[in-house]
Amino acid sequence: MANVVGEGAAGRSTRTPRAEGALSALAADPHATDRLRRILEQALVFAGAAFAGFYSLGEDGELLCLAETAGVPRTLCGVRDCYSAAGRSPVAEAHRGHTVYLGPRDLAAQSQSRRTPRREFHLAALPVRHDGGGCLLAVSERPGGFDADDRACLALVADAVAFPAPPVAAEGADLPPGGFSLAMDTGRLRVHDDVLDLFGIDPDDFDGRVETLLGLAVPEDLPSLMSVVEADHMTIGDRELEFRVLQPAGPPRWLRLRGRLEHGGEGRPARLVGTVTDASALRADVTDVARVQRLAAALSTAVTVRDVGKAVVAALRRPLRADRIALAELESDRLVVTVLDPPEQEAWPEVWRSEWRTEWPDAPVRTMPTLAAALREGRLATWPAGSPLEPALAEVGPGGLAVLPLPAGNRMAGACLVGWDAPHDIGADERTLLTAAANLAGQALTRARALDAEHELVGMLQRQLLPRRLPRLPGAVAVARYLPSTAGLKLGGDWYDVIPLPDNHVALVIGDVQGHSAGAATLMGQMRTALRAYAVEGHPPDVVVSHANRLLVDLETDLFATCCYVDVDMEGGSAWCVRAGHLPPVLRHPDGRTEIAEAEGGPPLGVVRQCDFPMSPLRLQPGTLVALTTDGLVESPDSDIDTGMERFARQVAAADPADLGPVADALLGKALRSDDVALLLMRYDGMDTRPLRESWTVWRVPQAVGHARRFTRRTLRSWGVTEEIDAPLLAVSELVTNALVHTDGKVRLDLTLIGDRLRLAVADASPRSPVRPTSIGWEATGGRGILLVEAVSAAWGTLPVSGGKQVWAEFTVRR
Repeated sequence: MANVVGEGAAGRSTRTPRAEGALSALAADPHATDRLRRILEQALVFAGAAFAGFYSLGEDGELLCLAETAGVPRTLCGVRDCYSAAGRSPVAEAHRGHTVYLGPRDLAAQSQSRRTPRREFHLAALPVRHDGGGCLLAVSERPGGFDADDRACLALVADAVAFPAPPVAAEGADLPPGGFSLAMDTGRLRVHDDVLDLFGIDPDDFDGRVETLLGLAVPEDLPSLMSVVEADHMTIGDRELEFRVLQPAGPPRWLRLRGRLEHGGEGRPARLVGTVTDASALRADVTDVARVQRLAAALSTAVTVRDVGKAVVAALRRPLRADRIALAELESDRLVVTVLDPPEQEAWPEVWRSEWRTEWPDAPVRTMPTLAAALREGRLATWPAGSPLEPALAEVGPGGLAVLPLPAGNRMAGACLVGWDAPHDIGADERTLLTAAANLAGQALTRARALDAEHELVGMLQRQLLPRRLPRLPGAVAVARYLPSTAGLKLGGDWYDVIPLPDNHVALVIGDVQGHSAGAATLMGQMRTALRAYAVEGHPPDVVVSHANRLLVDLETDLFATCCYVDVDMEGGSAWCVRAGHLPPVLRHPDGRTEIAEAEGGPPLGVVRQCDFPMSPLRLQPGTLVALTTDGLVESPDSDIDTGMERFARQVAAADPADLGPVADALLGKALRSDDVALLLMRYDGMDTRPLRESWTVWRVPQAVGHARRFTRRTLRSWGVTEEIDAPLLAVSELVTNALVHTDGKVRLDLTLIGDRLRLAVADASPRSPVRPTSIGWEATGGRGILLVEAVSAAWGTLPVSGGKQVWAEFTVRR
C-alpha cells in the first residue's frame, strides 16, 4: 500500500513540470488557429477539469464574453455565455484580478454565477493578465475539487492564455484563403474567391447573401448547414461539418466547413468566421459517415414501421447497388415483411408469394433455418453466389445475399435481407455500412412499432368516442368525416353528432375541445354525451348549450370547448342555431348561392358560468346543404380564419350536393391541415308526407278526462278516422287520469297521425316514469291503467321532456 501511495505522489509531483512543458510547446506556435483551445485542453489533462473556458472583455467594455471552450458542453456545467464585468460573479471577480475557488455550497449561494445543474461541481476562476484582461474558468466534477497541484496547473494555463493570441481579422480585413465571415444579424457574407470557385460562382456575380450559397447545397444537407449559420442554434466554440453542393455536371461535390462563432459584445452582432475547403478526395462511396448520419436523421423522424423500412431502403439500395431489399419485423417466431423493394410480387421467391396474406407476406422463421441461425447469432451474415441455401433465401440473392439482424436492446426487432442478381462480392466497406445501419434500424423499428400500436390505440379510442354511424333522417341525408391531426399521434378533441329528437326534429352538433391529448379526447366524449342527454330531454337549443356550459365549468378542468348546435324542424324547414365560440354554419341554397350564416354567438363552453347563448333562426328550403366544420379545415398559418371560411364557402358552392360522400371527401382533400378536422354535412330535402298534429292543454277540472276524450274524437273525425277509435279513447282516459292523479302542474295531450299510425302522448311535469305492475290483487283499486294501455296499443313508452316526462302510445288506424 505504501508503494502505491508513493507512486501516486510521484505522479502528482511531476504533473506541474509536465504541464509547463506542454504549455511551452503550445506557446512556441502562437499563430496556430486552434492555439487557445489546445491551451484550455491542458486544464482538462493536468488539472482534472471537466470544462475550461476563456472569457474576454467585449468591445463595449461592459460584458465578459465566452471566447473559447474545451471539455463537456457548457450547458452541462451551468455557465453562461456572458457576464457583466461590473458584477459580482466569479468571472467578474477574476477579471478584476482575484483568484476564486468555489465548492458546491458556495455555488449554491452564488446563483447568479451559473445556472444550477443537477450534479455538484467545483469552480475555479483565475485572472488572465494581458492587455485585454479576461478570466480562465474551470469546472471539476471530482468530489474533492481542485487540489494544490491542480491549482498550480491552472495557474500555468492562465499564464499561457495571457500570451498574445493571433489577431482576428476585422470585418473589413482581407480574408485568408478559403476564409469567410458571416454577419449573424444581416446574413451578409464575405468569402474568399477560392470558396466561390468551390461553389461554381464567379466572384463578379456573387451578391454577398448567404442564401445564394445555401441554394446550391443538396437539400438533404440543408438542416445541418442551417444549424451552423443560424445564430439561435450556435454556442461559443468551433464547429465542423461536411456537406455537398450541386455541380452543373456530375455528382455533387463534398465540402468541409470549419467555423467559430464570435461575440461582438453588447449592441454588436455576432460573427461566424472560418474556412471552407474541398473534401471530395476524402469521401468514400460506401463508408460515408454522412450517409449514416442522414439515415439516423431520417429514422429519428420515422413515425411508422413503413417509414423505417423506406428510410433503410433509401440508405442502402444505391450505395450497395442491390437488386432486392426486404425489411421484416420479428413477431414471436414469425417474420412479417413490412417493406419490399421492388414491391412487385413477381420479383420475389415463389415460397414468399404462397405466403402472401394481404399486402406483404409473412412466414414462420423455422421454414428458413439459415435465417433463423443468423438471427440467433445476431450479426451480419453473407453468402456469395451459388451458396447452398433454402429456396426462400436463395432466390432473394442468386448473385449474393446479406442477412442483417436488427437488434434493439436485448431482443431482435427484425431482419433486413439484401440480395444481388449478378455475382457480387460483399466488401469490407459494404459490411461497415450494413453494420452501422443495423443498430440504427433496429432501435427505430422498435420505436416505430410502439408508435404504430399507439396510433392504432388512438384510432380505436377516437372511433369509440365518435358516432359509429349516423341515423337515417326523415327528409334529409347527413354524412360526417373526421381526420386526426397530421402533426402527431395524439388524441384530438373534435367531435360531431346527429341527434334524432321527437316531432321530427334533428339536432346537428359539432365541437372542438382545446388541445390534443387524452384529457381533451375524454372531455370531448363527456361533452358529446352531455349535449345528447340534454337534447333528448326535450330542452330548447339555448338551454341545451347552457346546461353543457355549466357542466363543463363544474368539471373544474383547464380546458374549454367550442360548439355549434343546430336544431332542425324537418317538417317545416326551419332551424335554430346556437354558437358557443364556434364557427357558424355554411348554407348552400338550391340555386347554388352560398352564405355564411349570420348566427349570433356566445363564449366558449367552460369559460363563464353564467352567460347567454342566443338562438338565431335559419330557413331551409328543400335542397339546402348545411355544412358544419371545425377550425382545422379552414385555418392555416398563412391565412386567418375569416379568409379560410370564405374559401370553404366557395368550395361548398362549387360542390354537387346530390351525393354528399364525395363532397365531404373533396372538401377534406383540399385542406392543408395540421390540426384535427371534423366535418358534418346535411342536405335538407323536406318530408314527402307531413304528419297531422293537434295539441290540447288539460285543465285540472272534474270533467278534464271527458274533455280530453271529446277533443280526441273530434280531432280523429276531422282527420277521417271514424272506425276503431275505442282503443285510442280508452288510452287517452287512462293516461290523462294517471297524469292528473299522480302529478302536479300542467298536463298536455298531443295527437300525431302519420299515414295509418296514430300516436297519443300525455306530457306532465313529473320526471317519474310510470311502472308496469307485475301483479294486481282482485281487491286492488288501482294499477291497471298501464296494463290496459299496453293491452290495447301497438306500442307504448316514456320520454323525458324539459324536466318532466311524456307517456305515449301508438295505434294502427284506418282513414
